[in-house]
Amino acid sequence: MPWNWTQAEWPNFHYDRAPLERLEQQFLVASGEILGAVRHVSGEDRERLRIDLLSEEAMRTSAIEGEMLDRSSVQSSLRRHFGLGVDIASARPREQGIAEMMVEVYSGFAEPVTDESLCRWHGMLLSHDRGLDMIGAYRRHDEAMQIVSGRIDRQTVHFEAPPSVRVPAEMRAFIDWFNRTTPDGLSPVPALTRAALGHLWFESIHPFEDGNGRIGRALAEKSLAQNIGQPSLIALAYTIERDRRRYYDLLETHQKTLDVTPWILWFGEAVLEAQQVTLARVAFLIAKAKFYDVHRAHLNPRQAKVVERLFRAGPDGFEGGLSAENYIAITGTSRATTTRDLQDLVERGALTRTGERRHTRYRLPI
Repeated sequence: MPWNWTQAEWPNFHYDRAPLERLEQQFLVASGEILGAVRHVSGEDRERLRIDLLSEEAMRTSAIEGEMLDRSSVQSSLRRHFGLGVDIASARPREQGIAEMMVEVYSGFAEPVTDESLCRWHGMLLSHDRGLDMIGAYRRHDEAMQIVSGRIDRQTVHFEAPPSVRVPAEMRAFIDWFNRTTPDGLSPVPALTRAALGHLWFESIHPFEDGNGRIGRALAEKSLAQNIGQPSLIALAYTIERDRRRYYDLLETHQKTLDVTPWILWFGEAVLEAQQVTLARVAFLIAKAKFYDVHRAHLNPRQAKVVERLFRAGPDGFEGGLSAENYIAITGTSRATTTRDLQDLVERGALTRTGERRHTRYRLPI
């Protein structure tokens, strides 16, 4: 099978720059919009936004690999690493590891990539895994590193990475390229192109026994942050996870060729979509602050508890909207009190109501 790394021109990827120019310009414009929007968020809410976005990214990048994390545990670890105190929820080893890596990616975005930094990320991410031979180091095993699926007796090989003996030299070439292509490097490469190429290249080397996808996506976010000179805080893993099958299909396709324009185009569009998700979340947080400015003093404890749960659900809110049954389950109150509370919230403009009878649903007016 002619994997990309077996081809004579490896790792010289080929792509058409012309269709990428529009995406690169859109990325820069949206980056400015995000930075401007965040400036309108107060200090405390800005910290909350940072924790929310990073925890969501940690959970989504893990979900892409089929690993489900506990949100409160991730957020607890993030708060501790950012010096924001420790809340009641304790961080479990798996969540603590991904949170620690995300904090380092965020805080150290401007630092060059090194073998040591990548191996440190790997150690953070997988220190809990007792099934790996190599943690915090590149793979060294003799057997082929393959991406496979299907039954053990009828497996499909989607990709085979370079032999372990080649990994140190492959990573030296990759790291040299990554550090030379920053905006102030010797060979600058536009933001989306650099992030897309870097991710594909790293995934094709597949230097670790496990965790390559999560580290590769973290590298893409570091790359984007370096190109804008700020931590990116974009919902990249969130966007990729929603189109996970397409992501894997395109990775598989472009690990067999050095002509990668379609990969860069798809990845660039995913980044642009991620920026819009981030902008929507910033707008939601600003709207939340305004909501409480108007309504906080008028909410009874039951109403305050339900409103807080609605905001915690994020911009998409409760699936299908809040029902009277939801209200009863959250507050433990009677149906008569629920009816009065909800009617009061609607009359004050704190909730909107749609539907009738058992189909009645309530949503925040945001």
